[in-house]
Amino acid sequence: MILAAAVQKPKALRTGSRFAPFAPASPSHAEPIEVGRLELSRLGFAVTDQLALTPEAYFAGSTKQRQHEFLSALQSSDNDALIATRGGYGSVYLLDENFPATLPAIKPVVGFSDLTTLQIYLWQKHRWVSFYGPMLAAGLNYGVGEPHGYDESSFRTAITESNSGWTLPLQGESLVKGSAEGILLGGAITLLEGTLGTPWEAETDGAILLLEDRGMRPYQIDRVLMHLKLAGKLSKVRAIVAGDFPECEPSLAGSPSVRDVCVRILGPLGIPTIFGAPVGHTARPMLTVPLGVRARLTAEGQGTLEILEPAVIA
Repeated sequence: MILAAAVQKPKALRTGSRFAPFAPASPSHAEPIEVGRLELSRLGFAVTDQLALTPEAYFAGSTKQRQHEFLSALQSSDNDALIATRGGYGSVYLLDENFPATLPAIKPVVGFSDLTTLQIYLWQKHRWVSFYGPMLAAGLNYGVGEPHGYDESSFRTAITESNSGWTLPLQGESLVKGSAEGILLGGAITLLEGTLGTPWEAETDGAILLLEDRGMRPYQIDRVLMHLKLAGKLSKVRAIVAGDFPECEPSLAGSPSVRDVCVRILGPLGIPTIFGAPVGHTARPMLTVPLGVRARLTAEGQGTLEILEPAVIA
């Protein structure tokens, strides 16, 4: 059972709050990062300079460089929050090389995709609330309400609202109708699966579980979902919010779709389930979802997710 009493929430951001960009995974080109920085500035936030990293293989920098960048951003008084430049692959390496058992003061950490690994670690080991939302070069750079862009209302609310919860229209489809409450957790399914057997293995009992990804064939999503099921990670989940899984079409006409896979594997769980929400990887404006807070999923029509408590404190 997830213990909500130990939850650690970061301080709410406000106009002028400073974001520190960090690159825990793959590198990105300078132009989309700069466009994302300008978008944060338009929203009224400041963006500090990013540490210079030397790309290595398919990583934005060496493991030591990327780990130092992350820990320094948490430690520094020059910023109030952290936002990833992009995902890709590599966040897990930060946790593999003498990662400290205790961390500096909690700050909002915003990102998705490969950031799932880091966000699950922060929850499992420290009970930190984090934010599954747009990054500088993956969402913010495309703009508000634009394809591959982001939803401004959910982004602002998640990181600034310290007085109450709020409701997110999920714009999806109710596969299994009903309503349930739980702690909102999850992320990219391949990264969630990748925590199994690690010291920060994802805890899903009592959760409203967010499951999303991109660029996979339906049979590959089937394989991941079956692994999670057989590992017992779905047996005590209270509700599921599934993304719209872009670029995941069947390889053969008439073969099962991702929706078909979700109906077959998730449907028999008998818990409220929404499919097709614009979370994480999506061609629609991305919602920002706080991870580690109490929420209520109502699977009726296109579905709603009610965040029952603020994700930040005053």
